[in-house]
Amino acid sequence: MSPQPIYLDYNATTPVDPQVQDVMLPFLDTHYGNPSSTHSYGQKVSRAIDQARKQTASLIQASTPEIIFTSGGSESNNHALQGILLPALRAWHAGETDEPPHVITTTIEHPAIHEPCEFLRQMGVRLTILPVDPVGIVDPESVRDAIVRTPNTRLVSVMHANNEVGSIEPISQISGICHEYKVLIHTDAAQTIGKIPVRVKDLDVDLLTVAGHKVYAPKGIGVLYVKQGVRLSPLIHGAGHESGRRAGTENVPYIVALGKACELAEEYLATQPQKAQQLRDRLWTRLQESLGEDLTLNGDLKHCLPNTLNVNFAGIAGQQLLEETPQIAASTGSACHAGKVTLSPVLEAMGVTSEKGRGAVRLSVGRFSDEEQIDLAAKRLIATARNLKKTRLGRLWNQLTQNDS
Repeated sequence: MSPQPIYLDYNATTPVDPQVQDVMLPFLDTHYGNPSSTHSYGQKVSRAIDQARKQTASLIQASTPEIIFTSGGSESNNHALQGILLPALRAWHAGETDEPPHVITTTIEHPAIHEPCEFLRQMGVRLTILPVDPVGIVDPESVRDAIVRTPNTRLVSVMHANNEVGSIEPISQISGICHEYKVLIHTDAAQTIGKIPVRVKDLDVDLLTVAGHKVYAPKGIGVLYVKQGVRLSPLIHGAGHESGRRAGTENVPYIVALGKACELAEEYLATQPQKAQQLRDRLWTRLQESLGEDLTLNGDLKHCLPNTLNVNFAGIAGQQLLEETPQIAASTGSACHAGKVTLSPVLEAMGVTSEKGRGAVRLSVGRFSDEEQIDLAAKRLIATARNLKKTRLGRLWNQLTQNDS
């Protein structure tokens, strides 16, 4: 049996921490009551949900009433956008406002932001999509300009950190501008929770998204933080769960799991960012020392998640590199369809050329990464890159000599 590949795709998803799994399992087979039931079975799981809400709130330094449990990051993002903008759209249709509502976002957001924004645009909401600089960071003053330029701006949504290149956005500066004009701000913090400190008061945001499977909890659980006083229309209608803000019988095992994951994340914040950065920098150094100019960086390591490295391998398709290195599990910054390489929208927004970006690979470390894995991964990637380049040069030489003859 071949060994498992070295996992360097923590930004895509994290494994469930064993401690999280241990806490979750009893709520699958023993504590199975409905939290809405008044008998002992229901009371037991209701208390467990309360505890998980406290653990989650503690991690981001929120109050427990500000936490809404959802099915994950996509639902949280949709709820934030539609919960603010659909009531504003209805008010415009009713003649209560002179202008349709306006939402602002950026070119590098996750599809879970771009797609609901496009849906809202088709419904009549005005949409502004702001550019980013070459390292993937939005200029806060461009947010101000967009608010001033378009009346009835209701919401700005800017991710806390980008999932591909790890660029950390100046959210507190943006939120200061938003609140100056009485505009709400939402941030998708799926990639930052557990990797760097995320405190809602420091960020000064009104809404914030958490995705459980990015923080060593299972897939299918998340949180939307809603600042007290913010009026948010429900996305899912039904009974009065989550204080009437999100209908549906609570997913108790996964809520408990997320609570424990957040508790662990808070503990690990004292050491995990430093460890992740050391491993990330070790990987970058190993690759750079061996490949030199054949390796370039996407983004800026000084304003980046400590665990994230996005690099271009010159003259090689990133997808081919990973296919030829099955000992490594990572992601590419481009997709290959019918023989054509399609550049990632994020890299394209940063001004990365198609020629350079075709060799993009995202390498993200995590809680269970270690130096031995990093060194072996670097060795494997370097060997494959050199072999592919040699093979490519050989093919070019053969083509040239055949043409000459």
